[in-house]
Amino acid sequence: MARASGTAAEGFLPADFTHEASGIHYKVTEDGGRVWLEYERPEATASRELAGRVQLEYYVGSGLRGRTYLFEREGYWFEAPINWYGKKRVWDMAPNFLPAREMPLTLPVDPGCLRCHASEVAESLPDARNHYAGEPFGAGGITCAGCHGDGTAHVNSGGKARMMNLDALEPVRRDSICLNCHLEGEAAVIRAGKRVEEFRPGDDLFDYAVFFVRKSEKGSAGRATSQWEALLKSRCKQSAGDRMTCTTCHDPHGSPGPEERVAFYRAKCLQCHDTQGFGEQHHPENQDCTACHMARPPSNDIAHEQVTDHWIRKQVSETRLPLATTGPLAAVGAAAVDKWDQDRDLGLAYAQMAARGDQAAGRRAMTLLEKAEKEAGGAAGDYELHTQLGFLEQMDGEASAAAAEYRQALTADPYDALAAGDLAVLDAGNHDYGEAVRLWQGVFAHDPAQRGAGMNLAVVECAEGERTAALETLGRLLEFAPDDGQARALAGKIRAGGRGCGGK
Repeated sequence: MARASGTAAEGFLPADFTHEASGIHYKVTEDGGRVWLEYERPEATASRELAGRVQLEYYVGSGLRGRTYLFEREGYWFEAPINWYGKKRVWDMAPNFLPAREMPLTLPVDPGCLRCHASEVAESLPDARNHYAGEPFGAGGITCAGCHGDGTAHVNSGGKARMMNLDALEPVRRDSICLNCHLEGEAAVIRAGKRVEEFRPGDDLFDYAVFFVRKSEKGSAGRATSQWEALLKSRCKQSAGDRMTCTTCHDPHGSPGPEERVAFYRAKCLQCHDTQGFGEQHHPENQDCTACHMARPPSNDIAHEQVTDHWIRKQVSETRLPLATTGPLAAVGAAAVDKWDQDRDLGLAYAQMAARGDQAAGRRAMTLLEKAEKEAGGAAGDYELHTQLGFLEQMDGEASAAAAEYRQALTADPYDALAAGDLAVLDAGNHDYGEAVRLWQGVFAHDPAQRGAGMNLAVVECAEGERTAALETLGRLLEFAPDDGQARALAGKIRAGGRGCGGK
């Protein structure tokens, strides 16, 4: 945990590989204490030529599972397009981009990633989640305060004032310290008026967010993180109840070395399975309890990674666990159900599933969110509810209703890029190009990684005869995304004096 982030120079790992699908050769090099990502497409036609480099400022990831690097442009922070995968000791594209034919250079740094990999994390500016006034965090890795709370009094008293006694916390608050970073679920919904970044050790995580999985899900469903819901299904946890928590088996201050691992975890099992003679008689030829009782199938969501499934069973299979892609959702843990706003939170969870292509989830989400909106008297201020409801109505062909929802979302949060961008699409469809341009200009000005808004803006500017403005928009888009083939093609067409702009 202490090595979960730091300066790029401290975490330097050299890279030199070619990604076959895109034809791009990547290198990570160090020069005089500075770390650089270099990229080039050596065998390319003129329209696909690419070469450049960016300075990498920080790393994220201890390297045990993986590592990526962060770089900055104009105060916006991004993840490098390539990752180091520790288990297989290979460099490859970032998760979800293995087949990409264009370089993804606009992967925004998510505040949630920083919160779980670094300390003294800054609050991002309101216009974009990866926009910071200064450095994104003040200290690398997870410090003592990350789990034990503010240590100011402890330090100032020379150690006489004790830090938070985690074992004295009620179980849900004790468990929340780990779950704050190690619970993701299939969908996560932030409660109305809350920010997960405000969570502090000693708080109840379920006051801030509700996490959902499919009711039919078995074990971890192949997710490389978020093992808590799998553990909840195991006889070990069900029998031990609140006595069993993450630190029952895991030491947050360190991990056993490879030669100690089997004995270390066997001793943890024997804390409960302590019948006289059990340890000597139960498969003395194989001391590794996890080999028989905890599957290690390939991950479904992170390349080159395995899952240690915490659904502890009598017999396990090493095959990839199927993802439950349809069916009802259930909140993780009784504590969440006691606190959630059922219609709103469950509706937003189904909306997340709908965005992944689950049409039945979309219908369920709309019913729940419309009900939540009505019961909340319009839900003024709840921009997420209005944005998601607007998106669902837009997908259902209800353009007027969707536009009304988007406008309510923008009243609550004028920087909501999804609401503004989609409302601009609706306005353009109604031939209100002036309003569409205004919205897209706002989105693209506040977040230049919003490539869709930038491209739409350039198309309309070109169609309106504003070719200089269109080229300026495309130039800025290509500063952040230099391998965007669509932007390159349109810029080339405009410079060549071609007719038409491919949009209007």
